[in-house]
Amino acid sequence: MSLTGQYDDTNIFAKIIAGDAPAIKLFDDEHAVAIMDIFPQSPGHCLVIPKEPARNLLDLSDGAAAQAISRVKALAKAVETGLDPDGIVVTQFNGAPAGQTVFHIHFHIIPRWDAIPLGRHGGGQADMEELNAQAEKIRAALG
Repeated sequence: MSLTGQYDDTNIFAKIIAGDAPAIKLFDDEHAVAIMDIFPQSPGHCLVIPKEPARNLLDLSDGAAAQAISRVKALAKAVETGLDPDGIVVTQFNGAPAGQTVFHIHFHIIPRWDAIPLGRHGGGQADMEELNAQAEKIRAALG
């Protein structure tokens, strides 16, 4: 069974990229958009979403992958500066059995603190005021 497949341009991330769905954006450039995850596993959990229409990493072009990873690194550094976590998890899922729930390529940047347990992937929705406050700190660190 192949992990690649037909791209569905009605997925929520395609809608966010097109400006047809709301999101708390951290940046938006020609290659990717970064947003706060509204179902965070940890305070400050955010996503980098490449703009190329690809279901997962295996469908993403090499050029878009290179652009994406440079943005993942920059956002992880901004999360480190803005939120001062004890560690940062960077993850990306390929296929439903691996945990992928939205079938548009995206990378998770999840700050971790020793005293805060990691929440469940796709768990409860965050408080929007808290997300906005975290986003302000991350944006300030992005410069």
